[in-house]
Amino acid sequence: MGMKKETIERIRRFSIERDWDQFHSPANIAKSISIESAELLECFQWDERHYDLEHVKEELADVIVYCVNMADKLGLDIDAIVNAKMDQNEKKYPVEKAKGNAKKYTELEKGK
Repeated sequence: MGMKKETIERIRRFSIERDWDQFHSPANIAKSISIESAELLECFQWDERHYDLEHVKEELADVIVYCVNMADKLGLDIDAIVNAKMDQNEKKYPVEKAKGNAKKYTELEKGK
C-alpha cells in the first residue's frame, strides 16, 4: 500500500507551480510537519473516542504531504527509508519480547 508515483508527482507539481519550493528548506518542512502533527492531535484533544473522521483525514493528509516534501527535498526514497527503519524496529522489538508490551526497547533488553 505504498504511495503511487502519480501522487508524489502531484505533490511536487503543486509546490513547483506555485513557486513554493524556495520556502521548502528541510528545516521549514520539519517545522511544518510538527505544526500539522499538532493539528492532527488537536482532533483528539477533548475526546479520544468521538472525533470528526473527515477532519482527521485532512490533517493526516497534511502531515503526509509535508513528509513527502521532506523526502523529495532530501532526495530520499520513501519506501527505502521506511523499510530501513522497520528493519531497525524489528531488531529492537523482537516479537517474543515485545508482543503485547508497550515498553521501550531499552526496557525490554533489561528484562523489566
